[in-house]
Formats: sequence, C-alpha cells, structure tokens
Amino acid sequence: MSITLKTAQETQAEIASRFKARRLAMDLTQEELAVRSGVTLGSLKRFERLGLIALDSLLNLASVLDCLDDFDKLAAESQSAPAAQSLDALLAKPTSRQRATGRKGRNHGL
Repeated sequence: MSITLKTAQETQAEIASRFKARRLAMDLTQEELAVRSGVTLGSLKRFERLGLIALDSLLNLASVLDCLDDFDKLAAESQSAPAAQSLDALLAKPTSRQRATGRKGRNHGL
C-alpha cells in the first residue's frame, strides 16, 4: 500500500506537462499533433493548459506520441499479493468478503 500526497489536479497537470514535453521532443506543433491524433486543436490546447481531456482523446494523443503502452499498467491488478508486515498483520486480514444480501430482521412484506 502506498501513500499518495498528490491531488488529482496535480496529477492532471503533471500528465499534461509530460505530454507537452513529449510533443516538443518529437518536434511537433500543437496543430500537427491535433491533425495526426484526430483530437481537436481546442481540446489539445485545453489539455496542455489545464490538464482536462476526454479519455479517448488522451489515448489518441498517447498513440501518436508513442506512449500508449504506458496505459496498460493503469489500475491493473497486482500479480502478487502485497507482503504482510508481520504474522499478526497477515492473520488479521480477512480471507474473503461476503456480500450482504439483505437486512436482518425484515420480512420484506411476506
């Protein structure tokens, strides 16, 4: 378990900054990237300025900027369980979660 001290807005700004840096490193203007990706110029400008963009547009930009594979790890399940810090911590963890199917003590109109 990791602790994140960044806000969502800070993360948005960082991603937008990285995309802009990548665009500039590839010597692409905003207009060229917009045309190649199919993202409107206005959307690209708003993304670079505010970090706001639709997911499909972000993925289209990532494809042109050759970083689409970076999204494969996003919200992926871990291949291995996190290591327990102690035997007590491991034993204290529930083994499975049961879904509640109703409320106790109600006859549900029967």
